[in-house]
Amino acid sequence: MPDKIKIGNAAPAFALPDENGKTVKLSDFRGKKVVVYFYPKDNTPGCTAQACGFRDNYVDIQEKNGVVIGISPDSAKSHQRFRTKYNLPFILLSDEDHKVAEKYGAWGEKKTFGVKSIGVIRSHFVIDEHGKVVDAQVHVKAKDSPSIAMQSLD
Repeated sequence: MPDKIKIGNAAPAFALPDENGKTVKLSDFRGKKVVVYFYPKDNTPGCTAQACGFRDNYVDIQEKNGVVIGISPDSAKSHQRFRTKYNLPFILLSDEDHKVAEKYGAWGEKKTFGVKSIGVIRSHFVIDEHGKVVDAQVHVKAKDSPSIAMQSLD
């Protein structure tokens, strides 16, 4: 877990454009539980598996007073195609300069197929109704992320 994100601390605020260019702020969701997840790229196998896992659990997430926000460096146009192709019911935000990912410790060195690179580190954070972090998973596996996040919503 990055130094900046500690369980019980306030989640870093952000304001990013959604797939339609509308600015979405974390504070817009005060009073709800929020799963914020960071993923490297639309339409790649791991990112699609993670997004579809959240999609498949979305009714249960809503029943727990929750919402899901996916964040990647992809453009709004890319997010529109990704949402449509996989019928994703939640918001996707563009963090093209990766400033929000950096605030959350979800940007840095990673290893993909044995190759080191700098980029988005697959992560998710569960934030309670008051804006406090209740779960922080950095370097989470795509297929495990939705079920781990769901456990933190109880």
